[in-house]
Amino acid sequence: QIQLVEFGGGVVQVGGSLRLSCAASGLTFSPRTAGWFRQPPGREREFVGSITWNSGSADYADSVKGRFTVSADNAKNTLYLQMNGLQPEDTGVYYCAATRWRLRSSTVSDYAYWGQGTQVTVSP
Repeated sequence: QIQLVEFGGGVVQVGGSLRLSCAASGLTFSPRTAGWFRQPPGREREFVGSITWNSGSADYADSVKGRFTVSADNAKNTLYLQMNGLQPEDTGVYYCAATRWRLRSSTVSDYAYWGQGTQVTVSP
């Protein structure tokens, strides 16, 4: 059974940084793409960034470009999200996700495997 578990959420002040981790277990294959999504209060889940597992190529939502970095440690089956310059609009529940088949997708429905989410709160 594939499990994704996120770590590293918390409360941070505006302009601060956080690093989220997502540990995958039970994998019998290498994901094609792994990604981070977030769900702000009262809003739908939205794409943050993704990385192709084998090549390391990353894509980002416009709202986080230049501030967030997605990376992966293939040997540890762990995905990371480094968040710098955090703003109140970055507040939300952050989820990691993986897809076996899709390449460079920003679409929620393309991802079959999800973590339980971790709360990130940016205080003014």
